[in-house]
Amino acid sequence: MKGFRDFLLRGNLIELAVAFIMGAAFKSVVDAFTQIIMDIIGKIGGNPNFDTVNIGGVNVGVFLTALVAFLIMAAVLYFGVVKPFQMITARIAAHKAKEEEAAAAAPTTEELLTQIRDLLQHPQTSK
Repeated sequence: MKGFRDFLLRGNLIELAVAFIMGAAFKSVVDAFTQIIMDIIGKIGGNPNFDTVNIGGVNVGVFLTALVAFLIMAAVLYFGVVKPFQMITARIAAHKAKEEEAAAAAPTTEELLTQIRDLLQHPQTSK
């Protein structure tokens, strides 16, 4: 029983649960935005619902409607989430690189102590 409790309370499982819930909540936002885009397409080029399209007696319209909705959702996620996230992480990485470069340029504690030791061993005489 202790192992099961440890499994449930392990950090990764909790983080995964939170991510799943946030993803489910975000789905409604993406669905709403996709519907807005579909409505705009409908205003510009007619009804974006392809459910009645038949090719050779086979109804492919439902697939076409789902495909267009998927492509719109993919574009929304890419340009609304992925690209901004990439820009933010690139800025953070650049900032960290600058900090590491500045830290590397500064003398270490050992170097400073060595300089102090050398100055104490060979004092400069003032004239």
